[in-house]
Amino acid sequence: MDTINKPDAAPAGGRLSGHVAVVTGGSRGIGKAIASRLAQLGAAVSLCARNARALERTASELSANGATVRSQAVDVTNARDVANFIEATEKELGPITILVNNAGIGGPGFGPVHEKSEDDWQRVLDTNLKSVFLVSKTVAPSMIARGRGDIVNISSLAGKNTFAGGGIYCASKWGLQGLAGCMAEDLRAFGIRVSLVCPGSVATEFSGRGLKDPTKALTAEDVAHAVSMIVLQGPQSFLSEVQLRPVAKP
Repeated sequence: MDTINKPDAAPAGGRLSGHVAVVTGGSRGIGKAIASRLAQLGAAVSLCARNARALERTASELSANGATVRSQAVDVTNARDVANFIEATEKELGPITILVNNAGIGGPGFGPVHEKSEDDWQRVLDTNLKSVFLVSKTVAPSMIARGRGDIVNISSLAGKNTFAGGGIYCASKWGLQGLAGCMAEDLRAFGIRVSLVCPGSVATEFSGRGLKDPTKALTAEDVAHAVSMIVLQGPQSFLSEVQLRPVAKP
């Protein structure tokens, strides 16, 4: 099931007017903040996540604020689901110019590796890494045909650092670092920019290790600002990676 909400008056004159943005994991937290920021800049947005009710709530909120938005419950680890979602988005909103791979989970990925199950491994790697492969490869051909596009991957500083109890989660994010870096080299000749945003601890509902002091964490809006900065970069250059840290150490 998918829904599309068109406002009575869409944002006019925004710097992303005419753009179509896809945000995976867009029903809450970082994904919701990114979708809201891109919509404020004038882009039409297409959101997906597994929770249809949460998606509908987010789409309604964005629409009430003047955005053109569609939402669809999607399993981004399933190639057929992804293909249907991308096809429906381009049919209803137009060619995708911005893809934000934000879908991710943490809970099953935390804990000593020797205590984790194969199912824990599969769930985290499928959601955090395989989904990026599936969605990106589905969107890339039409971007190549038009000679432009931005693919922004939401990673983590856990993709650069190791810590006790982070084995599976870190593996997924280290893998994402490598995948995104190679994608950037594969696609830059076609005018497509592939970037990474690597935040530290963010105060959201994300199921992670928990925050010692939420007041010293990043906000979802901080990450959304970084994404907007990437997609608004001049056409002759791109920000290949943004590492985002709170000013105060937790």
